[in-house]
Amino acid sequence: MAIITHRVSLLLLSMAIIFLETRVSSTLFTLQNRCTYTVWPGTLSGNGAAVLGGGGFALAPGASTQLPAPPGWSGRFWARTGCNFDSSGAGNCSTGDCGGQLRCSGGGAPPVTLVEFTLGDNNKNDQDFYDVSLVDGYNVGMGVKPSGSGSGDCQYAGCVSDVNGNCPPELRVTGASGAVVACKSACAAFNAPEFCCTGDHSTPETCSPTQYSEMFKNACPTAYSYAYDDASSTCTCTGADYLITFCPT
Repeated sequence: MAIITHRVSLLLLSMAIIFLETRVSSTLFTLQNRCTYTVWPGTLSGNGAAVLGGGGFALAPGASTQLPAPPGWSGRFWARTGCNFDSSGAGNCSTGDCGGQLRCSGGGAPPVTLVEFTLGDNNKNDQDFYDVSLVDGYNVGMGVKPSGSGSGDCQYAGCVSDVNGNCPPELRVTGASGAVVACKSACAAFNAPEFCCTGDHSTPETCSPTQYSEMFKNACPTAYSYAYDDASSTCTCTGADYLITFCPT
């Protein structure tokens, strides 16, 4: 009987260790909606990583949800606005649409504000890399704040300004009411190499900030404003969880 009890104790101990290792190794994303309207977060995973949140869901004003991610996960989050879906999940969104489905299997249609992550392995003390990007334009303010016991720089990244309210006429996207619902990137608006960092402008040395990328940068200093805006826009942290807020102001 003593031997059986000992074996059971070892089994329970092993299960507890596995459970603790799983908790330590995973990263918890908390998505919070502080907009005055419903947003439909889209999620996209890279490199065959696990799909978080089924790819997309509705998030009412004031609501939040938590999504655990495994070590090494990479992908992006964005907000979709003005969405209508039927009972099968088919429909469309005014901004950030991902192929007319509630559960995204691809990225959001520009212009859209993006939060991008590449996670390390917490058990190996690897760094996480993250950023907020306006390279594909802007639709909704977003912020990323590390939480928990993270170490390193762990800086806040985000775009809290109302870029739509200050968007130049040539970049504006308007909704049915005529209100500006998104602001295009210059690349999307003009499809020129100097704005898209392509062709003869495909390196950091030949693709410089433009008046349009500087407009985005002035509004959101910690966000990517164009493809090679790495120095002030890529953030790192180790062992943290992350709060992602829509409309952080």
